[in-house]
Amino acid sequence: MGQYLPIIVLMVLAIIFGGLSSVASLLLAPRRPNTAKSAPYECGIVPSREAPERFPVSFYIIAMLFIMFDIEIIFMYPYAVARESLGIYAFLEMLTFSAVFFVAFVYAIARGALDWGPLKKAVRIDMGDDPMKSPTRTVLSTVKRVGLEGREETAA
Repeated sequence: MGQYLPIIVLMVLAIIFGGLSSVASLLLAPRRPNTAKSAPYECGIVPSREAPERFPVSFYIIAMLFIMFDIEIIFMYPYAVARESLGIYAFLEMLTFSAVFFVAFVYAIARGALDWGPLKKAVRIDMGDDPMKSPTRTVLSTVKRVGLEGREETAA
């Protein structure tokens, strides 16, 4: 216990110093509040508009996926360099990490992490009597070929 005594004394002194500093600051600090000090940013610039809206959570999920890809690549690099000295245990660890990451990635994609923009609603096309919506229309029957008039077809 004697070998830990200097560490304990130093910790107690640090806690006492932090507490006394906080109390002294509360008692001795001048209090002159004004609108500039109570503004969200004390940079001297008065905010001219409201704070922007929060980013959607999708941005953070994409950032986390990017970091996970980086970690996976960093995790694979030592195995690629020293495969024989690391052995099968390192391969299994790398494989386990990659499998867990892949499952998380598939889950994030299935939950729509990469779907940006407004949602697109499926529109049912009613064929009816409209010739423009006929199922017989194809690219060959509707696209006009320009510049082919007057040319002879050459046999290859």
